[in-house]
Amino acid sequence: MQSVSHIFGGEAKVKIMRLFIFNPGLTFTPAEVASRVKERPHVARRELGILTKAGLIKRRTKGFMLDISYSYLSAIENFLIDATPITDREIIKKISRAGNIKLILISGIFLHDRDSRVDLLIVGDHLKQAKLLSIMSSIEALLGKELRYAAFETVDFRYRLSIYDKLIKDILDYQHKKILNKLGI
Repeated sequence: MQSVSHIFGGEAKVKIMRLFIFNPGLTFTPAEVASRVKERPHVARRELGILTKAGLIKRRTKGFMLDISYSYLSAIENFLIDATPITDREIIKKISRAGNIKLILISGIFLHDRDSRVDLLIVGDHLKQAKLLSIMSSIEALLGKELRYAAFETVDFRYRLSIYDKLIKDILDYQHKKILNKLGI
């Protein structure tokens, strides 16, 4: 994400742009923006002022929201989607801290599919849920969007796979990419 940050004038600005572009119609207070993108409040307020002045976002009584009439919105959105701020290797490295990971499958936002049921499927043993939540939060801050994910212990996943569980079937039948596959699926 460093090269994109340089183009747009900093990582904080890019994270805030992603937050608004991937959550159109939502209004965020400056404190919510700072919290969601994991930046200091004064940095978030400064970037909100710049983006408001540029016309990408607009001030509302309860905060800020995306200005959907911004003339370059679709171009910026496409660029930010294509310029993924996190690599597959980084995703594997982060998620591997949550347990003995056997399978990581990406779809949804990672593959430009807004209709996907999940963005990440994680399968492993001895999964630490609190650690996983923290990891998801850090990835969400980079992406600017709340992730839809499913995490299963290996035994539970294999059982669900054997009974043709609807969620598992939907994930595997549609566009996805296995970035870690120790299960041979």
